[in-house]
Amino acid sequence: MIPDTLAQACRNVLLTAEPREKVRAAREAARGWRRGRLAHVFDVAMPDRPARPEAPELLPASRMPKRGRGGSERGRIAMLHALAHIEFGAIDLAFDLVGRFGGDFPPDFADDWIGVGADEAMHFALLDRRLRALGGGYGAMPAHDGLWEAAEETAGDVLARLAVVPMVLEARGLDVTPATVARFEAAGDRRSAAILNRIFTDEIRHVRAGTKWFVSRCQSQGFATIPHWQRLVRRHFRGAIKPPFNDSARDQAGLSRDFYLGVAASKDV
Repeated sequence: MIPDTLAQACRNVLLTAEPREKVRAAREAARGWRRGRLAHVFDVAMPDRPARPEAPELLPASRMPKRGRGGSERGRIAMLHALAHIEFGAIDLAFDLVGRFGGDFPPDFADDWIGVGADEAMHFALLDRRLRALGGGYGAMPAHDGLWEAAEETAGDVLARLAVVPMVLEARGLDVTPATVARFEAAGDRRSAAILNRIFTDEIRHVRAGTKWFVSRCQSQGFATIPHWQRLVRRHFRGAIKPPFNDSARDQAGLSRDFYLGVAASKDV
């Protein structure tokens, strides 16, 4: 069935398991929304879990094999596979955010997050293509389900979802990606480095969207923005917010040090 509402299109993305088909569904949803073919109507519920392909095998984070630091070709393939899995999961996170919470926001919320979902689909496609060029491919290695665990933890509160997913998990990518790019460049893998640089630039915009909508929602509901963000992170985020931080990139995303220093691990902050 061809979707004619935004919620139907989002649900369709979430229920598509095969990676290339999920990318196609995400692009079709984004195109349909941009061209006005999808009504801003939320007439179907989002699934509790998205459909997943048979591979990769999903393991608990504690059982994941060590990837190394990306110096050897095998290490670089493992790193690219891990990043591809993050981007694959991020497609679902973006469309779930719209389909689950979009009815509580004006259409420009969907504009932002459907655009994020399209970006994530493009990032995954670039990484999968690069893996294939290196003799790998998405699904060839195990992966973990940490991103969707964060989605489940925040399924009942859009502010918790925004606080944890873009403003913690994606913001962490801003901290670590430049060093990863440098390792790929040092190994002579400039093609992979260029892909990661593209992703890094886009992720600044994604974190900015998360911060913008978090602040706007807090203001409309009468919450003090930074204290409420810190409360939600302490309640819903299971990991640690670890330095060092890429303060420049975070500032570009509107995520000032006032947010995260109050909840960060104290060492080297």
